[in-house]
Amino acid sequence: MDIVGGRKFVEVPGERLLELPPLLIHDGGHPKKLDRVMDLAAKVVEREDMVPAHTLDAVAAPEEVERRKMDMAINLVDNYFGVLRHWHWGDGILEWIRQCETTFEHTDALKRLLRPDIWPHAGRSSFVRLLEDKEVQTGGVDLERAVGLRLAFRQPPPMHCMSDQFLFYLNGTLGNAAYQTWEQMSPAPLSELPPERFTFQVVKM
Repeated sequence: MDIVGGRKFVEVPGERLLELPPLLIHDGGHPKKLDRVMDLAAKVVEREDMVPAHTLDAVAAPEEVERRKMDMAINLVDNYFGVLRHWHWGDGILEWIRQCETTFEHTDALKRLLRPDIWPHAGRSSFVRLLEDKEVQTGGVDLERAVGLRLAFRQPPPMHCMSDQFLFYLNGTLGNAAYQTWEQMSPAPLSELPPERFTFQVVKM
């Protein structure tokens, strides 16, 4: 086991670079029916009374009230697209982890590294840390939040089911909380995978 700073890494036998399955990411962050999504966001703004007209009547013209409602709807759509991008990344990462586990099970040098009854061992969250260590370009997607959102939702949550508060909560704390709960499911002590020993491709579909 190697210790770098406060981090512990499993020892991978041999010296050669080991290739993992490709990480496949589906580009689902922008629905095709943008007008439909905007219409749903506008209904959320109206339903939640996010821009209460009665407080603006004395200081704003009707067109100003409508402009503010449109701005709020656009903001909601931006947040919703952020949730979708994170969810699709999380979906791809969890599938990639399953493929990596299969690869480990069929590779003699790696088989023992995922066994929790042997220490040091690596857990499922070690693969997420490996992505972070390899500095995978995500376009602003937080990997831990992405995995957390996918753990919380088997399918991307639809816009029409959301309130404004829940949408902002999704893009904030829920994903990270789900990830931390999942991460703690691996029995301690837990070590990580040395990034210099692994290679893989990221394919955006």
